[in-house]
Amino acid sequence: MGFTISPFTIDRYEDDIPLWKETEGIGLSDADSKDSIRFYLERNPNMSFVVKDKEDTILGAVLCGHDGRRGYIHHLAVRQGFRRQGMGRKLVQECLSQLQAAGIQKCHIFIFHNNLNGINFWKSIGWTYREDLQIISRTL
Repeated sequence: MGFTISPFTIDRYEDDIPLWKETEGIGLSDADSKDSIRFYLERNPNMSFVVKDKEDTILGAVLCGHDGRRGYIHHLAVRQGFRRQGMGRKLVQECLSQLQAAGIQKCHIFIFHNNLNGINFWKSIGWTYREDLQIISRTL
């Protein structure tokens, strides 16, 4: 199957949200509203991507950005039935290339501790699982 990678644009938001909702291990919140994603994309131009088939159907998506020091990848998803074809790996490679071009030397992801499929994917592409860190959050 042929697929293409292109920048994630806000005009495809309605196509991406159902993909994220149906993908196990992805948690959505108010931070994933259309306005919030638009702001994220504007703050991190050309760093987030989608993968599409020949019919322009979204098969996968990923958000990527940085804070000036570290890169962050969010919501990597490939549609069920299209996994294990290299799309997720290619999306990650595109993100990392953009982060490197921006001078970012390290990238992190947030992943639910019980998302074993996700953890195994990230490990399989060379990422290190950090057991020494916890995340502490506060709603503003």
